Amino acid sequence: QVQLVESGGGLVQPGGSLRLSCAASGSIFSINAMAWYRQAPGKQRELVAVIISGGSTNYSDSVKGRFTISRDNAKNTVYLQMNSLKPEDTAVYYCNTEARKFPWSSWRDYWGQGTQVTVSS
Repeated sequence: QVQLVESGGGLVQPGGSLRLSCAASGSIFSINAMAWYRQAPGKQRELVAVIISGGSTNYSDSVKGRFTISRDNAKNTVYLQMNSLKPEDTAVYYCNTEARKFPWSSWRDYWGQGTQVTVSS
């Protein structure tokens, strides 16, 4: 099984910063994409940022220029540096990864349990 453990959420004032981390562990042969999603109350889960194994990144328009996704392949860990936070960034943030357990396995999606980010004065 593959487990994703997130950390770094919390309460921050508008304009502040937070850094989220997500470590993947368990039966992992390789990881392709790693991503962060978020879900605000009453809204659908949306993609925030994604980074593939080669290092290419993509961001939603709402966070472009403020958030930075990065990864440490040796640690199977993905990070999300969030700067200039706004109240509309308030949501539960979920880590997602596409991984396979064995060379012959198909790629599967795995999710973390979520971490709350609240931006409020």
